[in-house]
Amino acid sequence: MKPIRKAVFPVAGLGTRFLPATKAIPKEMLPIVDRPLIQYAVDEAREAGIEQMIFVTGRGKSAIEDHFDIAFELEKTMAERGKSLEVLEPTRLGPGNCAYVRQQEPLGLGHAIWCARDIVGDEPFAIFLPDEFMVGSPGCMKQMVDAYNRLGGNLISVLEVPREAVSSYGVIAPGTREGDITEVLGLVEKPRIEDAPSNLIISGRYILQPEVMHTLKSQEKGAGGEIQLTDAMARMIGTQPFHAVTFAGKRYDCGSKAGYVQANLAIALGREDMADEIRAFALDLLK
Repeated sequence: MKPIRKAVFPVAGLGTRFLPATKAIPKEMLPIVDRPLIQYAVDEAREAGIEQMIFVTGRGKSAIEDHFDIAFELEKTMAERGKSLEVLEPTRLGPGNCAYVRQQEPLGLGHAIWCARDIVGDEPFAIFLPDEFMVGSPGCMKQMVDAYNRLGGNLISVLEVPREAVSSYGVIAPGTREGDITEVLGLVEKPRIEDAPSNLIISGRYILQPEVMHTLKSQEKGAGGEIQLTDAMARMIGTQPFHAVTFAGKRYDCGSKAGYVQANLAIALGREDMADEIRAFALDLLK
């Protein structure tokens, strides 16, 4: 069983729900307090032992590449002024530890993953959707890698949501359940409420075997007229082990404005350097 060494970050989206903020700045660079969303995802990957980060980008996404590069002028100026460079350490990805590939057309998540096929090669790999902001200790991917080391095969992270919310997500058809591990018997992308097989939704973290790339190559367009990763995974069920891991933590949908604001508030309230001030402000605001 090969270890999980590579992670794919599909970051080619246009971020239209956050316009005009995302007209010139990638949505993945929007900060949660003082760290961009993409940095949180990369930190989560590192915690899980992942070594190589693969970014599937598009036009106008060069800020992501710059973020994980060495900022010579900035670092030189900070050093000359006696400022610590420690805050920049997490932003450095060493030579060979990151790769960038472009998705030329917005054809869906499945197509974005397929664009990374040559870099992924014949290894199992992780997938992170950065606007699914997962907060917990251990992190979501660390929890998944630990499960993978026991079970192998394919894994997805899931969360329970109210039944009336399932039509906005990919939903699993569950089999046997043992603790936080659920056997996956089927997957449905954005089902009608009455057709949903459960209220367990896919929550933006995956560990997949490389065979998914062959499936995506012939995958037809699905919901929304896009090539859906969920549809490709569904075709693999029955040919390889497939399990879901219920994440023991919090999820914030930072693809929505409300979720983004909630994430900022939650992280700020959890930080010793600002929690008291933010809590006092929030309580005063709610009077």
